[in-house]
Amino acid sequence: MTDQKRPAWVKDKTVAEDFEVIESKPYDDYRDHKNDDGCYTLIKVDFEFYEIQVAVCNYKHEILKVFKGRRPQDIYNSIFEYEKQHNLNWFKEKQHIAYLGKELKKAEIALALGNTGYYQE
Repeated sequence: MTDQKRPAWVKDKTVAEDFEVIESKPYDDYRDHKNDDGCYTLIKVDFEFYEIQVAVCNYKHEILKVFKGRRPQDIYNSIFEYEKQHNLNWFKEKQHIAYLGKELKKAEIALALGNTGYYQE
């Protein structure tokens, strides 16, 4: 691979023999979305207690657990630790895990800015 194909931040780094730059295709929110059959989540910003709350729900639309905290990493670490300790399979799709992180970050920003208009995509 020529140096022209390397991003600037990679130019002075050691790369693997089979190193390559892969262009990501645009993601279609509807066509490319995969439901996770383990659970779905509801994310809310609670301004009264200045925290983010995540409800983990089954597909009978029952809330199984609510995890709460102020920072995304506190919440998702708690969720994944609980899932691991109790041998559950809530999050099977990596796409679902990435989605949770994205939505928690949006909720954190809304909480910090006092933006009561946060909505979960």
